[in-house]
Amino acid sequence: MKKSHGPAFRKELRPLMVCGICRGATVVSGVFHQLDCTACNASGWICAQTGEALPPAELVQQLSLKLRNALAELARASQPLGGAHELYEQNNRRGAGGSNFTGD
Repeated sequence: MKKSHGPAFRKELRPLMVCGICRGATVVSGVFHQLDCTACNASGWICAQTGEALPPAELVQQLSLKLRNALAELARASQPLGGAHELYEQNNRRGAGGSNFTGD
């Protein structure tokens, strides 16, 4: 079912890219000191689709979604792969008195 009006049911992850002006550093060099980058609102990130800076509230939400996705992917990658070793170590209760039987 496609919504035609009103707020979205879920927040969508918008593609972000590093600001081309400050190159993600959040500041640009002035004559004597560093100034906040106005192209990205001193965040280092801009919308990849429009090339404009996101409002701070939207940026916080988008970075939080991006961080949660990255942490979930990292957790999936760090989980050990299951296999014969795990089955060998688990108690299968097939031995005498419900002990482990490995078949060796």
